[in-house]
This record gives sequence, structure tokens and C-alpha cells, in this order.
Amino acid sequence: MFAPEDMLLVAGAPGPRRAAIDTLASSRSPAFGAELATYGRALQQRNGLLRAIREGVAERDQLRYWDAALLDSGTVVVEGRLATLEELADPLRRSHAEIAPDEGRLSLRYATNAPPRPGESIRAALTRRLAETAEKEAWNGTTLIGPHRDDLVFELEGRDLAGFASRGQQRTAILALKLAELDVLTALDGHPPLLLLDDVFSELDPDRRAHLVRRIADLPQAFVSTTTLDDLDPALRAAATAWQVLSGPDGAELGPPAAPVAPVASKGIG
Repeated sequence: MFAPEDMLLVAGAPGPRRAAIDTLASSRSPAFGAELATYGRALQQRNGLLRAIREGVAERDQLRYWDAALLDSGTVVVEGRLATLEELADPLRRSHAEIAPDEGRLSLRYATNAPPRPGESIRAALTRRLAETAEKEAWNGTTLIGPHRDDLVFELEGRDLAGFASRGQQRTAILALKLAELDVLTALDGHPPLLLLDDVFSELDPDRRAHLVRRIADLPQAFVSTTTLDDLDPALRAAATAWQVLSGPDGAELGPPAAPVAPVASKGIG
């Protein structure tokens, strides 16, 4: 699904970006979802113990158990995210090139707070960084190192997209990510998921709109919401069935199909 709140994915806080890659990784491998939940529980317990240490009611050597649990599950989480990003790389590049063929290569980079040194494993890097921040963690009463603080960076030709991109470029990158996710999920079993696009065409120039609607028209199933059918390419309008969502006495009601060439004053789904 693409919704207006997804516009925060490029330049907003890292939490939604982590959630996006974790959701896709869990779809690829249910074991990833279980490991992510294990990591969350270990993190919660470790943070509680760190607060107790800060208050002087627990000893630091009690951290050893939760350190091991955090490192075991955290390593699997980072490895799963990296594997998902690797699988996503080519579909992301292709999807972006379809919508904005003249804009350059789009990629996603994993930004970790425990980058491995040459020859160092992910687990060893996490272990080293936990040791380096032990004093600061005890003072703050919270875990400062781990995949819960990692980030994903959208890059266009190697430049951080959040630092220079227009709203249209950001929207294009997010749409490319959604379409790339669609390709990855389709490859799992050959059945494409339903694609939902809400207010997708605003802030896109005519060329980007035209490229996007051609991609949408090739999909086996998609729902697009818009405030006016004029926002849609005529070819897409001709291939789609349009409905109107109207206000009724009991709330929103689905009206009869709208004429494909007439503007829709209320929000419609086609």
C-alpha cells in the first residue's frame, strides 16, 4: 500500500524505514519475524536491567545473559535485513527507472551503528560496540547499540536523497520501493499481492504520472484512489473500472461506476 503518510519514509524518522524492511523480511521468511520478536523481548529486558543498574539496585555482571540474547537475535535481524535489501536492489532500480528513466540509479543503503571492521563478523562488531558504549549505556539506562537503532538511506546516484530531493523525487522513490516490494513478494509464490495506491499522483509531473500509470496498467490487480479522474492517464481510465465513494446517511457509500471520462468531485476508487 502507498498512502500519503508514506511520504515520511525518505526524510522522516528511521522507525518507519526499519518497519518497512522488517515487514518485507518477515514476508520472505517467517523465521525472521520470530527472531525480531525475540530481539524485542531481549531489548526490553536489557533496558530494564540497565535502568536498575543506573539506580544502584542491580549489578553489571547481570547483563551477561541479556547481552548474549541480544547479540544472538540481533545478528540474525541484521543479516535478514541485509539479505532482503540485496534481493530488493535490482527490482528497486528497475522500478525507479520505469517511473523516472532520466533521473539516475536509486538504491537503499543499510546504515548500521555497529559497522564491521575488515574481516569482522556482524556479531563481533555488535559485541565490540556494546563494550565500547558500556559506560554510556549504564549512565543512560538504555541500550544504545543494535538493529533497533539502525537506519536505511535512500540514495540517488550515491547521494542521500533526504538532503536534496524535491517532494516529487521523494514520492517517486517511495513508489519505486512499493513496486519493488511487489516484485519481491510476487517471486515468492508467483501470486502478486493486491496493490493499493491512495492519492498517488499528486506532486508528480506529467512524465512521471505517465510512466507510473503504464506500470499500474500492467498489474493484474490494483486499486487507485483519486479526487478526480482527470488525475489519471486516459489509457488507465480506459482500462479500469471507476467507482464513486459518496456520503450517505450511514456514512460512506459506494456509488455506481463513474463514466471513465467524467471528473469525479468526491473521492473515487478505480
